[in-house]
Formats: sequence, structure tokens, C-alpha cells
Amino acid sequence: MKSEKKKKEEFSKARVLVPDTSILIHGKLSELIKEGKISPKKIVIPRAVLDELQAQASRGREVGFDGLEEIKKIRKVGKDKKIALEFTGDRPTFEEIQLAKKGRIDALIRDAASKAGATLITSDYVQALVGEAEDVSVDYVEKDILKKPLELESLFSKDVQSVHLKAGVTPYVKRGKPGNVELVKLKRKPFDDKELESMIDQIVSKARKDEDSFIEIGKRGALVIQLGNYRICITRPPFSDKTEITAVRPIVKLTLEDYKMHKELEKNIVSGYHGIMIAGPPGSGKSTFAASIADFLVKKNKIVKTFEQPRDLQVGPEVTQYAPLEGDWEKTAELLLLVRPDYTIFDEVRKTRDFRVFGDMRLAGVGMIGVTHSTDTVSAIQRFIGRLDLGVIPHVIDKVIYIKSGKIEKVYNLNLTVKVPTGMKEADLARPVVEVRNFDTKDLEYEIYTYGEETVIMPVKKEKSPLKNLARERVLQVLRKWDPDAEIEIQNNRIIARVKGSVIPKLIGKKGKNIEELERKLGMGISVEPKEGSLKQDVYWDYDETGAYINLRLEPGLVGVQVDIYRDRDYLFSAHVGKGGIIRVRKTSNLGRKLLQAILGKKLRILM
Repeated sequence: MKSEKKKKEEFSKARVLVPDTSILIHGKLSELIKEGKISPKKIVIPRAVLDELQAQASRGREVGFDGLEEIKKIRKVGKDKKIALEFTGDRPTFEEIQLAKKGRIDALIRDAASKAGATLITSDYVQALVGEAEDVSVDYVEKDILKKPLELESLFSKDVQSVHLKAGVTPYVKRGKPGNVELVKLKRKPFDDKELESMIDQIVSKARKDEDSFIEIGKRGALVIQLGNYRICITRPPFSDKTEITAVRPIVKLTLEDYKMHKELEKNIVSGYHGIMIAGPPGSGKSTFAASIADFLVKKNKIVKTFEQPRDLQVGPEVTQYAPLEGDWEKTAELLLLVRPDYTIFDEVRKTRDFRVFGDMRLAGVGMIGVTHSTDTVSAIQRFIGRLDLGVIPHVIDKVIYIKSGKIEKVYNLNLTVKVPTGMKEADLARPVVEVRNFDTKDLEYEIYTYGEETVIMPVKKEKSPLKNLARERVLQVLRKWDPDAEIEIQNNRIIARVKGSVIPKLIGKKGKNIEELERKLGMGISVEPKEGSLKQDVYWDYDETGAYINLRLEPGLVGVQVDIYRDRDYLFSAHVGKGGIIRVRKTSNLGRKLLQAILGKKLRILM
């Protein structure tokens, strides 16, 4: 584009102007004439422009009415300034109207300017570029809306997750984080069609000029735009009953450490190429978790790409984000195999073709991480049934991670074996069975197999072993001496005991003597937790070592106060803060060893 100084000189000398639709619908030309910034002898409006504005107005589009009103203003102000207004050119044919979206009308306007030896005045950046390429005299008037912050952004406060606007309806927003979201109506009058169209024009214009923004989907009556961090869905009649704008943005960016993911699972992901499905209900934080995995893999020197439409994952610059090539994920997959990534993240696997592309990529040896909507963990697996052969599914997805309220709720492992399904007795009923096991406990929870012509997913009921029953009764017998309503849970080779918070110090005993004796008798570790919730708050602490002791250092103002000490959620002991704000624990004691492990593992908490 020409320099601003050069453009202003040429513009001020322009004696004949040809406006296109973009400058008219924004009302800029009449303003420039009124302000005396331009004073041409003649303004020539191609009939193609007039017909285009008429067509827009006939469809009920505000831009059409705005453009026609602008021509009326130009005629009025032109009389005062003695500027002639002329209409020229042939009316566009039916074929040219059909080709309007491909630039045919814009080409007719440029031709009119060239024939008249006039200056084309436009607010369309692409039109200005093409005009200069064709050696047409052009003045590009940048829209004021590009110089202003987005009106839509003003509706997003710090904790707003999404904004929902509809013509004639009170606007509302969703506030909060995944798992704790509330719908709040804004205290302002509803937007009308004109206000929403102005906002849409601002969004579209900025998307075309901003290098970090994309128009992902453009259909009649529907637009999906990725504008920086904002994913904006715009619908208009006849697709929707009224004009509507829905804008969503991520409000948190997390690392994998924030999810406290099992270290074995982290190691599993990095050590080889896997098929992982991230599942959960809408708004649960699936994409945020997928983005954190992408950043984690990049730090582990893996090449990571993404399949997205729209491209809204918040990933680092090392991760290339791909859209469907010519609208087809299969073509993107063909290209991606030439790039040879270690992992590909497929955000929003919905349609049958999506599942098949995911399967083809995984079977080709690429590590795949998919994101899909589901009500529970098993539903995510069910979505593959019928789309892929049953025996292939464990080779395509070997892990399912279920996200709820922004947290990892459950992880399943899938593997294929040949056996008699649980509950069946006859040996001749053996068949291929997909086992779905809990990643943490290794317990078999579901089996998937064919029964007749149907594929079934059967939950596997766990039978309590006599040994566990004996341990449960023995532990409850002891615990109920302190708390008659004590509860326990047995996980693998560990017991979680839940009792009233007030009895925990007595149950633990001096220096952990009571609990150690019980652990020795049962041969199982015991964690003690308060049954009721705690209103206590974390206290700042530091530590050092002197001789045989670990010194927990708290604020001197807490001398004499009793505090509770935890390793993550496991209660360790309670103590009174001594002189100088110090709590001393002998290193060689059982509590000392647990305390040191909690400190080194960065899991120590002190509550008051």
C-alpha cells in the first residue's frame, strides 16, 4: 500500500470518486465531504453498487439500508458543496450476482473507476490491494472500528467464560471456572439488530486484518471466527430466528502439574506412542487439559501438531495448528503423515469420519490424543463402537481420561484378550474381550464383547475378598472405640479411615504410637482423614534441620496455638507451636520420616 502522505496528496487532488459498497455502508463518504477533507467535482456510483445494496436491504440486512441512506446523504451534501452525483454502468447479470461472493461485483466497481479515470474509494482492504495491483487509483479509508477496542471485549470481565448476545434479549454471561459456573444477566438494555450488526462488522473486519485471527467457518447465516483467544459464533436469519453472537474464551491456562496427574501416566505418555481419548461433558475443561498435555510433550522434545476447527487451543508457538484441508480432515491427515509428528491432538472428535481419521492416524503409528464430549468415561469408548471393529478399538485408544469440573476424575486402560467373559461359565464361550481397567487400582471394571449380533459393555462387579472383609471388621472394631460412626475405605493395600476431627489426635496417639501399632497388626498402611469438612486455613511455614530434629518455623505470633499438620490430604499429627514459633520433630521417629517425605514432596500443609 502507498504511504499515508502520498495517499492524502492524491486523494485531495481527486476530481472524480467512485465509492464501493464498503465505504457507503459505513457512512464515511458523506462525513469526509461535510468535514471538507475531500471536495471532488463528481461522485460516480456504479449501478452494480446500487443493486447490491438493494439486494441486501430486500433480505432485511441493515447494511443494505445503511448504504442506501448514505447515498441519500451524499446527494444532499453534494448539492450544498456543488458536487455532481452520477450513476453509471450496466446492471449486473444473474450470473454476476451469483459470483458476488467471489469478487465479481467488486471487479465491476474497479472497472467503472478505471473507465472513468476516477479514484476508487473503499474501506475494504482486499479491494484496495487488488485495485492497486490493477493500477487503479485507490484511496483506502480505514474503518474507525479497527482503531477502537472491540465492543465485545468490554463485556468480558476477569472471570467471564462466555458472552451470549441475541437481538431483543437481555445479554447474559457465564462466570466462573469449570465445575463452578453461573449464568448472570447483565444490567443493560438488550442489543437491537443494528447494534449487533455493527459489532459483527467490527469483529469480521478485525479478523481479516489480525494475523492471529481466522474466519474458520463461513456459511449463509452462520460464521465461526477465531479472534485471538476468543471463539465467536455468529448466526443470522434464516439460519436462526434472530441475530445472535456467542463468544467464548479460556479463562485459565494450566500446566500438567496443576492436574496432579499420576506420575506413571506421565511416564506412559512420553515413553511411547499411544491413543488417548480425553472425555467429559461440555465446559468441563477438556481442551484446557489437552493444551497442557501439548505443552508437556513439547518440553519432552516431542513434535506436536493439532487438528482443530476452530483453532482455539492455547498452545505454544512450537505447536502447529491445522484446520481441515479443503474442508476435509482426510486430506489434512495425508499431509500430516509427511510431517511425521510424534503426537497429534484432535480437538473435538464428533462425526464418524473424524473417528475413522483418528483411527487411521493411530494405526499408521502416530501418537493420537482426541477430545470428545461424553457423559461418562464409558460413553467415550461407546462412541467408537460401530465406527471401528471391536478388536481394533484397543489399538486405537489404549487410555481414556475423564475430565470433570476441570479435574481428572478417572483414567481407564483398554486391552484386548481372549477369555470367557465374567459371569459366563462354559469354556466354549471364550471370545475376544476388550478389558477396561481402572488405571490407578488396575481393577477390571468393564468388559466389551459381542453377544449374538450385539456388542455389549458389561460392568464387572468386584467381589470383596474374605481377607479384606476381615481387615475391615478388625479396623472398624478398633476405630469405633474413639468414634462410633467411623468409616473406612480399602484401596489396594491401604486403608483410609475417616473419623471426627476432634478424635484424630487421640487415635494417632503420642508420636503416632496407636496408629503404628494398628498398622503393624494388620500389615496394611492406614491414612486418617477428618470425616467432616474443615474450615481451617493454611499457615505459612518454613523449615530447617538442627542435629536430630526437623524444625518447622511458623510466625512468632502463633506461639501456643494448636495446628494440624497434613501430607496433602493425609492427617499426620497436631501440635502446639512452641517458643519462637517452632515445632520440633525427631528425624528418626515415624512421624519425622513422614514429615520429611511431605516436605521433600512439596505436599506438607499446616492448618490453623
